[in-house]
Amino acid sequence: MTRLYNDPTAFADEMIDGFARASARWVQRVPGGVTRSTRSEPGTVALVIGGGSGHYPAFGGLVGPGLAHGAALGNLFASPSAQQVRHVSEAADQGGGILLSFGNYAGDVANFGRARDELIAHGVDCRIVTITDDISSAPASERHKRRGIAGDFTVFKCAGAAAERGDDLDDVERIARKANDRTRSFGVAFSGCSLPGAAEPLFTVPEGRMAVGMGIHGEPGIDERDVPTADELAELFVSSLLAELPDDIEDVRGARVAVILNGLGSVKYEELFVVYSGVARRLDAAGIEVVEPEVGELVTSFDMAGASLTLFWLDDELEELWRAPADAPAYSKGSVGPTVAADVWQADDETVPIPEASEASRSAALTVLAAIEALTTIVDEHADELGRIDAVAGDGDHGIGMQRGSGAALVAARDAVERGAGAGTVLALAADAWSDRAGGTSGALWGAVLAALGDALTDDAAPDRASVAAGVTAATTAVLGFGASPGDKTMVDAIVPFRDALTAALDEGDSLAEAWSDAADVTELAAAATADLLPRMGRARPHAEKSLGTPDAGAVSFALIVVAVGAVLRDAATDN
Repeated sequence: MTRLYNDPTAFADEMIDGFARASARWVQRVPGGVTRSTRSEPGTVALVIGGGSGHYPAFGGLVGPGLAHGAALGNLFASPSAQQVRHVSEAADQGGGILLSFGNYAGDVANFGRARDELIAHGVDCRIVTITDDISSAPASERHKRRGIAGDFTVFKCAGAAAERGDDLDDVERIARKANDRTRSFGVAFSGCSLPGAAEPLFTVPEGRMAVGMGIHGEPGIDERDVPTADELAELFVSSLLAELPDDIEDVRGARVAVILNGLGSVKYEELFVVYSGVARRLDAAGIEVVEPEVGELVTSFDMAGASLTLFWLDDELEELWRAPADAPAYSKGSVGPTVAADVWQADDETVPIPEASEASRSAALTVLAAIEALTTIVDEHADELGRIDAVAGDGDHGIGMQRGSGAALVAARDAVERGAGAGTVLALAADAWSDRAGGTSGALWGAVLAALGDALTDDAAPDRASVAAGVTAATTAVLGFGASPGDKTMVDAIVPFRDALTAALDEGDSLAEAWSDAADVTELAAAATADLLPRMGRARPHAEKSLGTPDAGAVSFALIVVAVGAVLRDAATDN
């Protein structure tokens, strides 16, 4: 259990601040995360890594010469927002292009992808390499669906070393992909982890039992068995990983591997060394040469008691990069030579000017603000329940992510209304604040929803039935653009029925308030019906059976919000 915190919603921000202050020899705080506090060679490739907080030393602890140039740090177990990734990338940019690398999770893919697109639009050559080392999360035939766990480190280490020696962006990207292709990991856990302020862990493991096939976000394992001896665990690790070799490894005898025995948070180093003794003996017996192994904590899961084994199959090129010097707050190897302090990064003033708006649109902005206030209240009231639902097969952070996002949207909306913004601008600024503060998949989705609504409502005139229908349709299209389809057990299973019911009612001539209310009723039923679905996307996918009988948290939160907004629209119609 996490005991030391202030406001749980501020934990990640306070943690990052303390980390940056304690590690000033290596890193400096920038909006969205940290970058090196030492100078890099101008014109070199910048490696920017990142993900949710709660995984230290990943990701901030791996920033420094020979490793990453910057790390975008999201909320606990939630991906950084696109804005965070972009800010860190701009601060880390050395003029040679940027490589973004991170574990293969939906929120990270969405937000790093959007940041890449924005950087490219501003003339920066930017590439992405996602990490897919966890063999338990998808079969070999679907490696592209696998999540990134402790194997993140092998990719970061090789890509960082390549950038440090001056390789161009094409080569750094190629090496990162090659490292990922040659990395396999497998994990177990003996207890769950608890987020700050939570009364219960995200999942539990019965006494004397072990969860097999762990992720690093509190996801339950895919199997469960009795706690083994250290040698039995070593056998499980090695046999599981040797059962799947990289495509170009035909015979393990004579092969060279870098090995990471990674602690997930609460397993002591002494225990890991006992397990590693069994791992090393089994690799020796198989005729495999171990190269500079790492035993300790490199990618953790807050206070989870567990461990994972990573095998990184080397060739001459990768071995040179694996052995190369590095110096970061949580990892050092060899000598990187003298360093020089970098200039302190100064962020640009990002105060957004308020465009002109019609009186009718400014009046409608008050209703928009009331709607955001209502949805923030309903999210606060149900945050714990949303987290509980999400923890059944996911990581349990949906409630706190929705709180952070909606709260930030409300602050931005109030400020915009006070500065005379129209309805479209209020929604646009709320969208940006939501996606930035929440991070994760929900942040990206709700940022897209509010932005689409803002584009449709504009600042020119009062919203009407047609513009609201267009906005909801555009918002639905934006959500579908993230890759989910009806039946996948996601927010899509709520927003599509809402769109269809709303547009049908408006086409029949109902008032906006009436149509919205009827559509909200349909959405509540649709959200509840997701309990009968098996997830086909996201972190819940490997644990699909566990979620049967429990509705999707994203669909439930969407239904709660449209009901709350419907009450605001009815009040506004009555007042008029």
